[in-house]
Amino acid sequence: MSVRTQLLKGVLDGCVLSIIEKESVYGYELSKKLQLAGLNDVSEGTIYPVLLRLQKNGYIRGEMRPSESGPDRKYYSLTDDGRAALKALALEWANIAGPVTTLMQRRHTND
Repeated sequence: MSVRTQLLKGVLDGCVLSIIEKESVYGYELSKKLQLAGLNDVSEGTIYPVLLRLQKNGYIRGEMRPSESGPDRKYYSLTDDGRAALKALALEWANIAGPVTTLMQRRHTND
């Protein structure tokens, strides 16, 4: 498993919750939004286990809706517990990302 894959695995839940916080989305749409954000290696096969886990944890709920082009789609939306989890994840990310970025940037000044 690559370093990128390992890092992404640790933050993917927060990324997914962050997108769903803005609007209800279905799996394929979510995958595309993650790719547009620069996470090109996140496939649908990666997304569905994450969605299932988040739903089991009560952070999101799924609702079947009719599709204009084909079968019904399952749209996911954030629950109150999901909002709380996202807030906690964002806070932890800020507490980790700042120091890590500082350390990594300092590394370049010592070359």
